[in-house]
Amino acid sequence: MQPALFAILLSALNPIPTLDVHRDLTYATVDNTPLQLDLYLPKNIADAPSGTPLVIWIHGGGWVGGNRANPPLLFMAKGGFALASISYRFSQVAKFPAQIHDAKAAVRWLRAHAAEYGYDPNRIGVAGGSAGGHLAALLGTTIHSKPHEGTVGDCLQTSSAVQAVCDTLGPTDLLDYEDCQMKQAADDLVAKLLGGSVKQQPTLARLASPLYFVDQSDPPFLIVHGRLDPLVPVSQAERLHNAQRKAGAPTELLIDPDGGHGNNMFDPATMQHIEQFFRTTLNFPTPN
Repeated sequence: MQPALFAILLSALNPIPTLDVHRDLTYATVDNTPLQLDLYLPKNIADAPSGTPLVIWIHGGGWVGGNRANPPLLFMAKGGFALASISYRFSQVAKFPAQIHDAKAAVRWLRAHAAEYGYDPNRIGVAGGSAGGHLAALLGTTIHSKPHEGTVGDCLQTSSAVQAVCDTLGPTDLLDYEDCQMKQAADDLVAKLLGGSVKQQPTLARLASPLYFVDQSDPPFLIVHGRLDPLVPVSQAERLHNAQRKAGAPTELLIDPDGGHGNNMFDPATMQHIEQFFRTTLNFPTPN
């Protein structure tokens, strides 16, 4: 079942309380084009006794498509989280590192506007799927990396650090992208992102690979992957997890033995696991 469809069905079975929804908020403008996000806030956000954490969703689509509508983690608003779903420049518009520059600009903007919307600027998590998982992982592993920071947006003095990361199905090492069933498709998408093949752009491929920026200061990670993923080999997830363990960074790996790329990855058990991960890492207990 596709993530967006699952989110719709989940909402139908468990209706989400009325939210304050702020759509099409511009977090930056690049070349006269607005970069936007949607923000979903619980109605009682000001009443949370310990403040409300924010989780940012980054959609997938091979860095060439997809959109921020119907984020699969929208159900978490039922439990009181604030949720943002962001857009970013696609590779046909701008090559890497534009995508991570945009993601960091979105984090900076959301942190700078926390008081205005009522969530806690010190408890921000990020999650993404596929290409979005890749960007979420980069956000978590490059907190102190100037080349990844960029100069997008007007909140450059605000931190882009995140306090927790959930990477689902994301590539982690573009320099060593192992054989998979859809190898040609994967190579084509990576080449579009980098503006050339990995052999032609090895320095940029390394810069785009979360694996090479792991260190002990990384925030907690939950890495979710499918054993049968035909596009992003499960070894990409395993290698990131192993590197973080070796570095002493907090990390958890959740592998669906029957999961592919997008299918069966957002079943109720996985959704619950992701929510609990953010409740634990962002110190937001389940309400009584």
